[in-house]
Amino acid sequence: MAISFQQLIKNWSAQLTQYDSSEAENLIYWLLEHHLSMKRVDVMHQVKEEELTPALHADLERLKKGEPIQYILGHGPFYGREFIVTPDTLIPRNETEELVHLVIKENPAPELKILDIGTGTGCIPITLALEMKYPEIYAVDISEPALEIARRNAERLFARINFEHCDILSQTPSPRDLDILVSNPPYVPESDKEQMHQNVLAHEPWDALFVPDEDPLLFYRAISEKGKQMIRRGGKIYFEIYEGYAKEVARLLAEMGYESIKIHQDLNGKDRMISATLG
Repeated sequence: MAISFQQLIKNWSAQLTQYDSSEAENLIYWLLEHHLSMKRVDVMHQVKEEELTPALHADLERLKKGEPIQYILGHGPFYGREFIVTPDTLIPRNETEELVHLVIKENPAPELKILDIGTGTGCIPITLALEMKYPEIYAVDISEPALEIARRNAERLFARINFEHCDILSQTPSPRDLDILVSNPPYVPESDKEQMHQNVLAHEPWDALFVPDEDPLLFYRAISEKGKQMIRRGGKIYFEIYEGYAKEVARLLAEMGYESIKIHQDLNGKDRMISATLG
């Protein structure tokens, strides 16, 4: 017995009731592409019963339970490349691609010295290493398992990154005279947990997502303060930010002596990034 690729997507996506129909279809397509090596143009292709392997059915069950597709497949896309992704790391997101693009666009000079704080999969420093002109790149994270994933990604993608274990709340990374410091730190208030999708809450590392409601600028404050020791005068700092705290982060940077502070919106018109120069 056989079924068309298109009909299989429709039938299986209907089982993902926690997602809207278009997202469910995209997830099933992604799953089938991984297991069957098919593309959307293969809509009329007939899928034979024997091609629907136990491994494919097992992954479908994981999807139905809400596990993110990136964790199921073990990888996810970022800026045109595939990155190893595990539950020890956050899943790279489109908003962070926009942060990376901003850094690349605003800094065309060669041989810049750059540090990424809270590197996770390493998607930020690796992309900067591969897209910019001969940069010297450093990256730190508090999680040793995350650093191991970042190292594996750097090796796979042939990116030269200097990795370092560091708890930014209690330690200062070793690089000095930085041209650029970039970070996508934890910034989601704990009170927002109820509004978040269950597949995020149940699977992604909370310590990389959430900050206490009583101190939502915790990481921005620590990174900005230590940045003054690491960034050269005239160097830049870039953050991905929680849209509701854009003005507060801007005020914090101004109080710490940063200048030329600018809030940048993402493609959805939300305040998502902020940049500043160390005066």
